[in-house]
Amino acid sequence: MQRPRHLDLPNAHAGHTAHFTDYRAAEVGHVAISPDGPVEAGSFASHTLVFTAGRFGVDDTGSLRICTRQVSDNGRPQFTDPKAPNFVTAEASNGAKLVLDYNPKLAMRPWSRTLTVTVARGFLSPGDTITIRMGDTRGGSPGMRMQTYCEARFHYLVLADVFATCNWALLPEQPGFRIVPGPPARRLAILPTRRAPGEPFALLLRADDRWGNPAALPAGTHRLRASAPVAGLPESFTWPEGARAHRIEGLRAEAAEALTITWDETPSNPMRVAAGPLTPYWADLHGQSGETVGTGSIDALAAYARDLAGVDAICHQGNDFQVTPEGWADFNRAFDAFDQAGRFVFLPGYEWSGNTALGGDRNVIFPDSGRTIRRSCHALIEALADEHTDALDARALHAALRAEGAPVFCIPHVGGRFANLHYAHDKALERSVEVHSDWGTFDWLFDDALAVGGRVGIVAGSDGHKGRQGASHPGASQFGSYGGLTCLLATDLSRAGVFDALRRRHHYATTNAARVHADVAVRIATPAALHIDDPALGGAPDGQTAEAMMGDILAGVADDHAEFSAEIMAASPIERIELRNGRDLIEVIRPDAPPGLRLRVVWEGSEYRGRGRETSWVGEIGLGGGTSWGPVRAINRFNLDHRFEADATTLRFQGVTTGGFQAMEATLSDLDGTLRIETGLVKAELPLRALLDGEHRWDAGGLGRGMRAFMLPDAAPAAMRVARRVALKPGDNALFLRATFEDGSVLWTSPVYLLR
Repeated sequence: MQRPRHLDLPNAHAGHTAHFTDYRAAEVGHVAISPDGPVEAGSFASHTLVFTAGRFGVDDTGSLRICTRQVSDNGRPQFTDPKAPNFVTAEASNGAKLVLDYNPKLAMRPWSRTLTVTVARGFLSPGDTITIRMGDTRGGSPGMRMQTYCEARFHYLVLADVFATCNWALLPEQPGFRIVPGPPARRLAILPTRRAPGEPFALLLRADDRWGNPAALPAGTHRLRASAPVAGLPESFTWPEGARAHRIEGLRAEAAEALTITWDETPSNPMRVAAGPLTPYWADLHGQSGETVGTGSIDALAAYARDLAGVDAICHQGNDFQVTPEGWADFNRAFDAFDQAGRFVFLPGYEWSGNTALGGDRNVIFPDSGRTIRRSCHALIEALADEHTDALDARALHAALRAEGAPVFCIPHVGGRFANLHYAHDKALERSVEVHSDWGTFDWLFDDALAVGGRVGIVAGSDGHKGRQGASHPGASQFGSYGGLTCLLATDLSRAGVFDALRRRHHYATTNAARVHADVAVRIATPAALHIDDPALGGAPDGQTAEAMMGDILAGVADDHAEFSAEIMAASPIERIELRNGRDLIEVIRPDAPPGLRLRVVWEGSEYRGRGRETSWVGEIGLGGGTSWGPVRAINRFNLDHRFEADATTLRFQGVTTGGFQAMEATLSDLDGTLRIETGLVKAELPLRALLDGEHRWDAGGLGRGMRAFMLPDAAPAAMRVARRVALKPGDNALFLRATFEDGSVLWTSPVYLLR
C-alpha cells in the first residue's frame, strides 16, 4: 500500500513496507503536540500530545501507539512514580479508562520503541480526545529525558487502532520538534596525521556538548599558536556566527617531528611534516542514516562527516532489507554528489544483513556508483520485482559478487548480528575485518578470521545510527563505545586511492575517533615474494622485497627471525603497547618510567557475541587502611546517566561494556592501604603495594569479561618507537601492534604477514 507523500518521515516513499495501514487514515483522527519548539539534547522536557478521534471514534479495546525510533535513547517511559523522570500519563476527555504499557521492541523497525495507550473500558465518540503527557511534571517529575543527539525533526510517531482490529493507522500529520545541541563542554582541534613539507592542509576546530554534539560557540575572538612555523595560520580569528565548526584552510609547514596547533588552551593532535610515498587519510566506512535504521538523511550524514567530524572518506552502510529500489537510486545520487577527489571521498556501499546462521553482517563497498544491491532478503520491502538479485546467505553473496567481475570488497563486522566467518569467508573479497564500532570492541572477530585461514587487515568505524558519522558518541543507549576510525595509507584522496589502500590492507584502526600517527616496518634478511592478493588464491607475486609495511603479505620467507620496528605518536600518553603475532602475545611494552601513585581500575568485556552482549557493572571501588585519593577521573564513561560518584575513599559507579573497557583513575595519598572491589561480578581485596609488582586481573567469565588494577607512572610519553627481533613460527606469522592510551582509546595496526 502506497505511503502518503506528504509525511516528513525518512523512507516514506512508495515501495517500502507499509508498516501501518493507511485505510481512511485522514478520517481516523488527528494529533497535536505542545510545545513544539526546539529542545536541548539530553535535557528533560515535557510534551503534551492530544489525539482527537475522527469520524469513527475509538472502539472499546482500541488503542494508540506512540513510537520512537529504535535507536533513540529517549528515557524509558514509566507509569508508577510521578516524582521520577520519564513519568507518562494519559486521560480521556469522556472519562474512559485507559491503560498504558511500554515495549522497546513492539512495532516494526525502525519505529520499534512503543508506548501503547489502550481504551480498556468504554469508548470514544468522534471529537473526544486522549491527552498523553510525555514527562508529566505535575507530580514533581523533571520530565522526559530527551534523546542525547540532535535531530532536525524528532518524531513521536502516532498510530491509531480505532476499530480494535490490531491494525494501526498511520496518522497523516505527525508531531515532532527539533533537538539541538547543549552548551559547549569539550573543544577539539584536528589536524591531518602527516603531510609533506609545503603541502597545504587544514585545521578543523569544533566544540562538542556533553553528549558529543557539535555546538555553536558564542561570538568572540580566539587565539591560535603553533609549535613550529605554519604559513597562513592567523594569530587570532573570530568564530563565525552560528557555526558548529570552523575550518582554516591553506596552511603549510616545513619539516616537523610533531606539529601541534593550540586553540586558546586546547592542543591539537600531533601532525608529522615529512614526505612519504603514501598519505594517511581518516575514514569512517560504516554508518547509517534515517532512510534505514539511523537518523537524519544521507545528505545530512555526509555533511556531518565532512564538515563537523572532519574525516576524509566515508561509506554509507544501510541495512539492505530496508533499501528499496527508489532508496538505492537516491543513495547513489548522494554518493556521487558528495564525492570530491582531493577533499572528501564517498564510497558507495550497503550492509548485507543476513542472519548470523547464514553468515551475519558484511559491509559491501564499491569503488563506483550504479552497482547492483544484492540483499539478504526483502523483509521490509514490498516490491519484489528485483528479488531475483537477492543473495540469501553469505556464500551466495560472495559467489554473486565474484561473478560480476568488477571490484568490490566485503568487510565482516559485529553489529546486532555478528559476521559468522566459520560459515563463510572469501579471501578475495574479505581483506579486512572491523574490530571496533559504536557496538563495542571485538578482537575476537580478527581471531576468527585467522582461525579460518584469513589474512586480513584491521579496520574500525562507527556503525553509527545517530547521524554522527566520523565522530560518533554512543549516547545513552545499548551502544557502549565511541565509534572508531580507519587511517588509510593511500596514494591520493580519491575513490581509486582509497579502494587501493583497502585492497592492499594498508591501514590501521583506532577507537574513540582518535587521530594517531602509526608506522610499522618489518625487515628480513632474505627477500621474499610480495603479494597484494592472498597467495592462497593462486596469483603470481607482485614483486620481491626484504621490507614490508602494515598489510603486506610476504610468501616463501626463508628466515627464522624478522626485525620489527614501529612508531606511535598520539595526543594522549601511551599506557601500553602489545606486540602480537596473530593470536599470540609476544610482549607488553610499557613506557620506560617507574610506577607512581596513579591508580587505574578497569572493567571490561561482554556477555557473549550476539545481541544482548552488554555487561552491566554496578558496585563500589574503595580504599582501606587510611589511604585516600584525590579527584577520581572516569575513562570511557560516555553514558552520563550512569552513576559515578566518589568521595575521598570510595567510588560508587555504574557502567556498561560491550567488549571494550571503562575505567577510573585517581592519584593516591600513599600505597600503605588496600584496594577493595565490590561488584556483582567481581569481589576482591588487595594490598596496594602488590600493584608495584604489576597488573592484577580478576576474571568474570563471559567474553573477556573481568576487572584489572595497576599503577601508572606519574608521567608517560605520547610517542614511542619500538624495535624488536621477532622469532618466526612455521606457517603464518601476523605481526602487529595493539596499543592502549591513557585517554581510553585503542590502536590496532594491520598485520604484516610472513608466510614461512
